[in-house]
Amino acid sequence: MSESPVQSVDRAIEVLEYLADHGESGVQDVAAHLEVHKSTAFRLLSALEFRRLVEQPGERGKYRLGIGLIRLATSVSAQLDITRIARPILQELADTIGETVNIAVPDGNVTVNIDQVRGGSSIISHNWLGERSALHATSSGKALMAYDDSLLKAGVDGHLELFTANTITTKADLLDEIETVRATGIAYAREELEIGLNATAASIISYDGTAVGAITVSGPAYRLDEDRLTAAGSSVLEAAQRVSTLLGWSGHA
Repeated sequence: MSESPVQSVDRAIEVLEYLADHGESGVQDVAAHLEVHKSTAFRLLSALEFRRLVEQPGERGKYRLGIGLIRLATSVSAQLDITRIARPILQELADTIGETVNIAVPDGNVTVNIDQVRGGSSIISHNWLGERSALHATSSGKALMAYDDSLLKAGVDGHLELFTANTITTKADLLDEIETVRATGIAYAREELEIGLNATAASIISYDGTAVGAITVSGPAYRLDEDRLTAAGSSVLEAAQRVSTLLGWSGHA
């Protein structure tokens, strides 16, 4: 009987943990630890090796953790650095504006929120932590696409799903919107993801000029009306520039 996908994932993680604890190990050692047949252990190691999560440094049959893990660890480390550095600035922004402030980062062809601070007016507001959102329908997605060509391509070439009557659903309109974001540094979403929800965002730029995240302020449209949304956009841009400077960026976000 073949193992389930979940069981395979669990065993693959066990392999990585075993190699982390024991260093270079052979297929037989891994099989014994997992209490599986040698062919099963070899199949798991081969899959991990294909993803460069394990490697064979020399002698065939001996495996160790691979350099692919460095890329994953670096990504997590970068996100932790952003949240640690940005948190005081996010708190200040939330206190000033009174609405929910988030940091979103790109994750494939979506954005995901990795930190959130609630302002005084947003006690009952939605918890966005961990939520994944479409690039084209969010201020954070637009802000990130404006400074990342590969992300822009993913957003423009992907399916522009209609969420509300205000959602941008054509490639031409989205490109026009991104040009505006590039000119001003500020992105807006006016009831484009949800009716009654407005948001504004600006990109966080790392030392190498890469857009590594976006600071977003969101709130109900009746509170974040056009005047307050515009004012919030200016404050968000200033906050994003402050975080970018702390990350070593010498230009403008």
